[in-house]
Amino acid sequence: MTDRYYEDFKVGDRFTSGGLTITEAAIIDFARQWDPQPFHIDIEFARKWAYGGLIASGMHTMAATLRLWLDLGVFRACSLGSPGIGEAQFARPVRPGDTLRVVTDIVELRLSASKPDRGIARVRQVTINQQGEAVLEQETTVFLKRRPALAAGVALRS
Repeated sequence: MTDRYYEDFKVGDRFTSGGLTITEAAIIDFARQWDPQPFHIDIEFARKWAYGGLIASGMHTMAATLRLWLDLGVFRACSLGSPGIGEAQFARPVRPGDTLRVVTDIVELRLSASKPDRGIARVRQVTINQQGEAVLEQETTVFLKRRPALAAGVALRS
């Protein structure tokens, strides 16, 4: 994949990740460490609870989403991190055996007003299961490096 910088993106660009199957063991392991609620770690309890079976923690779904997105490498050369995630909606539970994919759309691009070496992207991510059903919807803001020659030229003219 060719390295991309802020200038290489446009509003409307869409990227779709590969798949990741979430196993029962992964759900339990993640939850034991980070979200030890019984419907995430106890199969028998979960069967009798509101969801009718074991479900992944929302934080596990968010972590899987980030991993799938990063594995694409789209922002590999230009990411300067994120100031935060906007509103996130857990549309439906993730269950053992679900295969997740992330569909990411660039919804806004703007140059930084204070730092000429970077731009700001707002991305909308929808994590879907194997039936194409949304399990997580979120928006994230990401700081992106500008192409080095362009950023240097702007700084010299300033």
